[in-house]
Amino acid sequence: MKALQIAASGMAAQQMRVDVVSNNLANMSTTGYNARRAEFADLHYQQDARPGTISAQDGTLLPSGVQIGLGVRPASVSVVLAQGALSQTGGDLDLAIEGKGYLEVTLPSGAAAYTRDGGLKRTGDGLIVTSAGHQVAPGITIPSDARSITINADGEVYAHFMDQVQPQMLGQLSLAGFTNEKGLEAIGGNLFLETAGSGPPLIGAPGQDGLGTLRQGYLEESSVDAVREVTELIKAQRGYELNAKVITAADQMLSATTQVR
Repeated sequence: MKALQIAASGMAAQQMRVDVVSNNLANMSTTGYNARRAEFADLHYQQDARPGTISAQDGTLLPSGVQIGLGVRPASVSVVLAQGALSQTGGDLDLAIEGKGYLEVTLPSGAAAYTRDGGLKRTGDGLIVTSAGHQVAPGITIPSDARSITINADGEVYAHFMDQVQPQMLGQLSLAGFTNEKGLEAIGGNLFLETAGSGPPLIGAPGQDGLGTLRQGYLEESSVDAVREVTELIKAQRGYELNAKVITAADQMLSATTQVR
């Protein structure tokens, strides 16, 4: 009886679905987080009678055949790319990306990573970094005597000083775009790595080559829709219960078989 294995694969699939939904709900307050979706595919089929097989001497062909599916398997957990709502914070180093693109940061290993978390900070030396202390490309340092900082939509960083009327430009933040954003590898901490699936980063100035713009004093909220996630959770729970009932029914059928005398 294949129903036991088929239903077991269904229970494992629904359990994975619940895991993905729970991670989405846990990250409802994570800056710049995009919801994930579990996607599944059917397993291979047992061909008891292939469609198109000759079934009689006169050449009659089977129109559909007998194909028995053997369960379900995970196909992917993909990112649902969506712009999160912008929340005003008033912080001079809080940046929200309106549109496509990622800020490029440098990991302690020297490798490049990418993030949409614009909650930036500065070190004791004035270097602009992420909340985890990773340097934000291209490595802009704010002078200690700067009265305030202004970052325009194009990523240009200006410092205002007490004894100067005109602000001083310190540098320009860049954004990285990808041909396939869903191919990025999430490593936690709101960081992503380039992969062969994502393609190489396309570095450019904000507002150019299809990249988004920056908005100072705002942060991008999570794009998780709580109502949709709860609905997905209920559907996954029902699917899990139904597959469990199939296992119960198959067990009862096998019990009846063993009791035949």
